[in-house]
Amino acid sequence: MTEPSNPLKILFYVQHLLGIGHLKRTATLARNMMREGFDVTVVSGGHEIDVDLGGARLIQLPATRATDLYFKVLVDEEGQQIDDEWRQKRANMLLDIYREHKPDILITELFPFGRRQMRFELLPLLEAARADTVRPLIISSVRDILVAQTKPGRNDEMLGLVETYFDYVMVHGDPDLISLDKTFPHTERIKDRIFYTGYVVDHTGVKGGPDAPGAGEVIVSSGGGAVGTNLLKTAMKARALSSAKDLIWRIMVGATVETEIFEELTAVAPEGVIVERARADFTTLLMNSALSISQGGYNTVMETLHAKCRAVIVPYAGGLETEQTLRARLLAEKGVLQIADEEGLTPEILAAKVDGALNGPPAQAEIDVNGAVKTIELLKKWADKSR
Repeated sequence: MTEPSNPLKILFYVQHLLGIGHLKRTATLARNMMREGFDVTVVSGGHEIDVDLGGARLIQLPATRATDLYFKVLVDEEGQQIDDEWRQKRANMLLDIYREHKPDILITELFPFGRRQMRFELLPLLEAARADTVRPLIISSVRDILVAQTKPGRNDEMLGLVETYFDYVMVHGDPDLISLDKTFPHTERIKDRIFYTGYVVDHTGVKGGPDAPGAGEVIVSSGGGAVGTNLLKTAMKARALSSAKDLIWRIMVGATVETEIFEELTAVAPEGVIVERARADFTTLLMNSALSISQGGYNTVMETLHAKCRAVIVPYAGGLETEQTLRARLLAEKGVLQIADEEGLTPEILAAKVDGALNGPPAQAEIDVNGAVKTIELLKKWADKSR
């Protein structure tokens, strides 16, 4: 760990609306930044989730979440649709946080390549940062694959925002798997600002012996969000039809899934199936498992590859979602995992995929999963250059 006399001050904005993958990736980066002696403040605009930030400061804005798969309706903590007064209050709070912390580096997670709904607070924030006497570095932290844009002009809008406000774009992916230009057509225009870090992966999982958590089990997960219940129910029924019918199947229910659904899953679980809430040692469970069945979220897929466990991926494809399917297909083409379509999924289909995965190679590929380390290196280099 480095201990600079004047540690770099980072203000890291993140907004999760449906699942919690964006917050999880931010948390992994924050933990690594803290280990390197940075002074990190994470500003979260989603519902409160217990997440390990490695000692980073967490400021929770009044929370909002999406009520539909298209992110068209946002509601507050009480389930009431947010209005202009609510938006103005949050925008003012965010500006106050910025002025109080005076960061050396301002990072926006996903924006401007997503989170368009949050322009009401992010554009004033970026304007304030750009106009500051001592201007911070302004960086976008974005995953490898963007959601395909269906409305004309949206990609042009993203490009304009990058060119107006952002010094750098950190792409948390590996161009040898997929480069940003595959899902963002204007990449050439900003190529001097784009830097690939590799995939950001939680490396805290521990490989153990036969008594280790998750040893020899089938770990079934659908991410930390509220979608994916159907996958969990289908997996329960698939167990008896698969060659893994004698193994323990551990069903991991997302942190934001309603209590009623959790209780329903617990009630219908057959013998040999354990239902529990998502755990902090999820990466350790993967490291020791016989098989992972999961949706295709960024974090889980990359944790699976890092764990080198056999895997079946059922990409979430609700709403306008295209990211998970594209990533899973690219990996399936490399032969490192089995993929099953969410639409039309049956216990029989899933059981066949389980058998295929158990008889195939572990989920490992030559993909850069050291994204957190490279992110730190880039931040240090850019900060040094700007001083």
